[in-house]
Amino acid sequence: MEVIEVEERRVSMKRRVLIALVVLLAFTEALWADQKAEEMLKAIVKIKATVPKEAFTAGSLGTEREGHGVLIDSRGYILTIGYLIAEADSIEVVGPEGKNSGATFAGYDYATGFGLLKIDKPFDVLPMKLGESSKVKAGDTLLVAGHGGADAVIAAQVVSRKEFAGYWEYLVEEPIFTAPAYLNFGGAALIDPSGFLVGIGSLFTQIAIPGVGTLPCNMFVPIDLLKPILDDLIAKGRSRRPPRPWLGVNSEEAHGRIFITKVTPGGPAEKSGLVPGDLVLTVNGKAVNGQADLYRKIWGLGSAGVEVTLGVLRGTLIQDIRIKSADRYQFLLMGPKKI
Repeated sequence: MEVIEVEERRVSMKRRVLIALVVLLAFTEALWADQKAEEMLKAIVKIKATVPKEAFTAGSLGTEREGHGVLIDSRGYILTIGYLIAEADSIEVVGPEGKNSGATFAGYDYATGFGLLKIDKPFDVLPMKLGESSKVKAGDTLLVAGHGGADAVIAAQVVSRKEFAGYWEYLVEEPIFTAPAYLNFGGAALIDPSGFLVGIGSLFTQIAIPGVGTLPCNMFVPIDLLKPILDDLIAKGRSRRPPRPWLGVNSEEAHGRIFITKVTPGGPAEKSGLVPGDLVLTVNGKAVNGQADLYRKIWGLGSAGVEVTLGVLRGTLIQDIRIKSADRYQFLLMGPKKI
């Protein structure tokens, strides 16, 4: 009986996928019937960044980075995903018809993941307008676009708006997960049926679908998270909001339990004696249930610099590790606008 039910769920899922593909095809044809779509895509550029070997992120993200960005205003500001340009000492932008321009790092927001740069020679292109990601819901059909015109565009369906907790002390409340997965996702544009930008590509990941398995997809940072901080990024290179406490750890969640998998060399956690393999039980005496809960409890203690006490299980012993948190930005080389 269970085998029959599983098979029925699989057939039902296949039907939903086929229906979604028909909708996606119709959406794509409708969009490209409008010549304005081609002009809109010219706002999507290619970004090539070079990072010094001594940069804090060089070891994890490499020194040569490439992805996409979106021109969002007439002054030449381009929105992308921050890891492409963090600590870059050289940035090149390729626009429509292969036109090149140098660019300057303008800002990075670690909390959201957004990065901002400014091109030296503005392209004769209309900026893409910002949409309202709050209106995007599961089941919606959108476009994912990279630099390269129509050949770099796919239609995709929103499969989830659930929260995402990253192993690098990162949390997004309502990211936009889309499928099928877009291979070159970094900085790609997520565009609604009206041609407005509603998200920026961040990750390749997988979503679990009950009775079916895992579905490869992309995670996009919602554009609504940019609006409150955009002026700050332009003016100061970062948000004016108090910086969150950063410990310098990578962690992994398994059945609600959090294991430390890596501590950043020279970071607060390493200096305080936290080691890979430690199982985090509490934050300042309060029990932890999952990565998202861990982050919220740490960030709820105050801004960067606050002392964080982690109760950890190491081997058979439970001990308290007191960590003086830090402002993560102070570890980064941010070029002309050092932050």
